[in-house]
Amino acid sequence: QVQLVESGGGLVQTGGSLRLSCAASGFTFSSYSMGWFRQVPGKEREFVAAITWNGVSPFYSDSAKGRFTISKDNAKNMVYLQMNSLKPEDTAVYSCAATTLGLQIEPFRYQHWGQGTQVTVSL
Repeated sequence: QVQLVESGGGLVQTGGSLRLSCAASGFTFSSYSMGWFRQVPGKEREFVAAITWNGVSPFYSDSAKGRFTISKDNAKNMVYLQMNSLKPEDTAVYSCAATTLGLQIEPFRYQHWGQGTQVTVSL
């Protein structure tokens, strides 16, 4: 019933751009804050970006700041992550997540998770 489905991942060269999308269903999307996280094998899940329920107050990790933009469209039940100036160290599986607890940066505070989409940045 509750679903978060990411799309838009793929292979890009260093300096390129990707826009990730996350389609939500089965819950009251407009009341949730949303986040993007990434993970590579052997490392813990890393916070990337988050946004408040109304889509007007984004927050970014230091690595994402200035390059990535999170946005939330409550009318379409969609959250996006625009990624520019990509680097090889951005390579990871990117997941979107939803929480009722306000803007959060810790994974355990999120109640719903998508399956993830692979982003690979080549040299």
